[in-house]
Amino acid sequence: MGKRRLARETALQGLYLTDVTTMGADEAFRTAGGGELDDTTAAFTRRLLDGAVAQLRGLDTEIKATAQNWEIGRMASVDRSLLRMAAYELLYCPETPVSVIIDEAVEIAKKYSSEDSSKFINGILGKLKDRRSPAAS
Repeated sequence: MGKRRLARETALQGLYLTDVTTMGADEAFRTAGGGELDDTTAAFTRRLLDGAVAQLRGLDTEIKATAQNWEIGRMASVDRSLLRMAAYELLYCPETPVSVIIDEAVEIAKKYSSEDSSKFINGILGKLKDRRSPAAS
């Protein structure tokens, strides 16, 4: 597994923990194994986790706008966390190509959720990519 994939999976686990427990980002990072990562991987993990937590309301607004007929609270926790993380990367990490962000999210969904979830994630992110700044694409 590549370092960026490992960072994304660790960030997803941390974000999930902040969603379903009372953990803050620091504790979730440690619990998800962030302390065992090399410095570069840990830094990218922290960027995704901390960024998604900091921008949570805005990310949920963006996701809700693209996920017609789906309330954020009704989504599976893993799917919700993965969408938040990928949406953060789409909107705030212009150095990462859109196709990479979406492909990674779909593959991670297949691993941690279901085939149906991976299709759902792909559809939402496919719509959300249009909200990305042209300079970021």
